[in-house]
Amino acid sequence: MDLQTKDNHSRPELARDLGLSHAGAVVVGTIIGSGIFLVPTEMMQAVGSARVVYLAWVVGGLLSFFGALTYAELGAMKPQAGGEYVYVRDAYGPLAGFLYAWTWFLIAKPASIATITTGLVRILETFPVFSFLSHACFSHASFLHVSTSHPFTVTYGQLVAIGATVLISWLNYIGVRRAGDFQFVFTLLKVAIILGIVAVGFSYNGGTWANFATEFTGAKGGVAGFFAALVAALWAYDGWNDLNMVAGEIRNPQRNIPLSLIWGVATVGALYILVNAAVQYVLPAAAVAGSERPASDAVALVLGHAGATLVSAGMAVSMLVTLNGTIMSGARVPFAMARDGYFFKAIAEVHPRFRTPSLAIVVQCALAIALLLLGGSFRQFFSLAIFAEWMFYMIAGSTVFVFRRREPHAERPYRVWGYPVVPAVFVLVSAALLYYTFTDNLKSSAAGCLAILAGVPVFYVFARRRAATPK
Repeated sequence: MDLQTKDNHSRPELARDLGLSHAGAVVVGTIIGSGIFLVPTEMMQAVGSARVVYLAWVVGGLLSFFGALTYAELGAMKPQAGGEYVYVRDAYGPLAGFLYAWTWFLIAKPASIATITTGLVRILETFPVFSFLSHACFSHASFLHVSTSHPFTVTYGQLVAIGATVLISWLNYIGVRRAGDFQFVFTLLKVAIILGIVAVGFSYNGGTWANFATEFTGAKGGVAGFFAALVAALWAYDGWNDLNMVAGEIRNPQRNIPLSLIWGVATVGALYILVNAAVQYVLPAAAVAGSERPASDAVALVLGHAGATLVSAGMAVSMLVTLNGTIMSGARVPFAMARDGYFFKAIAEVHPRFRTPSLAIVVQCALAIALLLLGGSFRQFFSLAIFAEWMFYMIAGSTVFVFRRREPHAERPYRVWGYPVVPAVFVLVSAALLYYTFTDNLKSSAAGCLAILAGVPVFYVFARRRAATPK
């Protein structure tokens, strides 16, 4: 019996307040954020061909769908708060589970939150009234820096990103049902926006299917270029696994988790391919590569500046919904680890009134703010997040083989379609992607590995404390 089940009678528990509609909105709403609007530029710059960009979207969608099928079995089998942490812990032991949670808590989630809020600021800067966001509001030659040649600077945009992080963290602090309702309503709005962009794009009189045959000559190209585009596409698809983190707060999880994952990822894949097709119908490859916001520019050609402004406003709202799902899911991992006794006890507390992992949410918010204050670009943040996340997607996905072998007769409300091929493809492609990400950015990847390994001595400190705690 683990610590999470031992003390259920003596302390408040997380509330199972999320229904099927909320769960589906967590999947769809968390995935669709800044990515579909921002990464087509990076993808075109990487491969230089409209057709290959489209191929990267399809491959990324299939890989994410295979991952969702795999996670559907795991989530229905083990519907506990923490998701991947639980699977890695039960399959490979408490040290592996701790290193997953340590990495998720310190690197992946803060980087994801920083990526989303940095993308939000990037969108807001397109409005003339917010043109001041790139200006510095604070600068000090020595604050937080040893050398005065690189002064510490805070822009108004960083303050907006921090404000969004605090606002959505507060929404999650005061109740998962409130956060779930917000997710559902605004996910419907963002899907409507996506479909509107598609309709506008294909209504353009100057559009042509010939754009799909155009090329951008300044691209990286080759296998490295395709993997760079795939990394960008997978960032746009990222978030499908977040539902499993809040499994402990979903009603009828054995049914609702598989349904939400499968239909949610399939819906997003269809929407992404439609949007990409609409943008490429309007813009040739060189125009996509040279645009910071291809979807807005495509709509602007059809409806003028007012249309592009509406798209940008919709994008900002969309990214707030993604931020909500990201913050909601992220805090459940350190919470579950602390309940097992491998982290600070206070992180495991449930708020007696709101029944949320309140301190875990606060600490997660603080880590994201620290990363935002250090500064960085949209590309740097999502590269950092993708490396850490896909390493553990691969490890967590592989646990389905462990459980099938070790617990062949365990109750499985859903069994992954295409087993063992589908989860094997997901794990193998994840490994290839991880190898590319590591070699493409050795400095950041090496730093990420060191951060993960730094968790080993921390684990043993908590393990000794846990062993010394009276049962």
